[in-house]
Amino acid sequence: MASSSIQDRPASRGFAPLRALVDWIADFGDRIMRWVSGLGAVTLFFLQTLGWLFSRMPRRETLLPCFYQIGVLSLPVVALTGLFIGMVLAVQAYTQFKTMNLETRLGAVINISLVRELGPVLAATMLAGRVGSAMAAELGTMRVTEQIDALSSMGSNPIRYLVVPRFLGCLLLIPPLTIMADFMGVVGGWVYSVQGFGIDSHHYWQNSQNYVGLFDVFSGVFKSIFFGAAIAVISCHRGFHCDPGAEGVGRAATEAFVYSFVVILIMDLFLGIFLNAVYSSMWPESGSLI
Repeated sequence: MASSSIQDRPASRGFAPLRALVDWIADFGDRIMRWVSGLGAVTLFFLQTLGWLFSRMPRRETLLPCFYQIGVLSLPVVALTGLFIGMVLAVQAYTQFKTMNLETRLGAVINISLVRELGPVLAATMLAGRVGSAMAAELGTMRVTEQIDALSSMGSNPIRYLVVPRFLGCLLLIPPLTIMADFMGVVGGWVYSVQGFGIDSHHYWQNSQNYVGLFDVFSGVFKSIFFGAAIAVISCHRGFHCDPGAEGVGRAATEAFVYSFVVILIMDLFLGIFLNAVYSSMWPESGSLI
């Protein structure tokens, strides 16, 4: 019996790599299934939000507090972020442009970078960090304390009462926040370039006007609408489906920001490709946006 058990050991050890491979494939498949299931749940949540949005608008007394929390209270942090980003761009780009004697072209680079990419992305990031996490934590607390269940038991639809006002606030107020970030970034870059580096103000603005057009500004604002919708849907969904307890609420707030930021970057890539194609089709002699 002892000799037979010793002979069986190498054979059993030979199956270990195969079992590890099978376990890895099973774990990978489980992650893919959970990812697909989560994506489907967010899509259904978004469709339900749109259904209640078009069927019946929220009342004014429900909308105004959400608009104040999302738009007015986010204005200082977005403006401050845009101001310093414009200055940072001036500092980082000046040395390279000075070596080529193109200091007056600095305004074109700063402003076109702001209105196309940095303005909408940074405004959306600030909104996701300040508003998205707060929405997820607030709705998560309501889920844990069974306030959402109480709304359902009283005959009120929680999505219509809680999600639609926040969705509208993010969707409608992120374009003005993006414009504010663009404006403050342009002002910050101009002030630092003219006062700090001594660049001629007239040539600074002339080059900016030559290279930055209305379509550049429109593309940034157009992107921000999708960013705002993604932030609202993801944050509210994480709050509605958070785990029990304080730890679940904290995890929901963290996941709301992380998922929103990742989706913002992915959407920025595909929307940039789409807008480049639109620009090339409308003005083929000018090439693409980039």
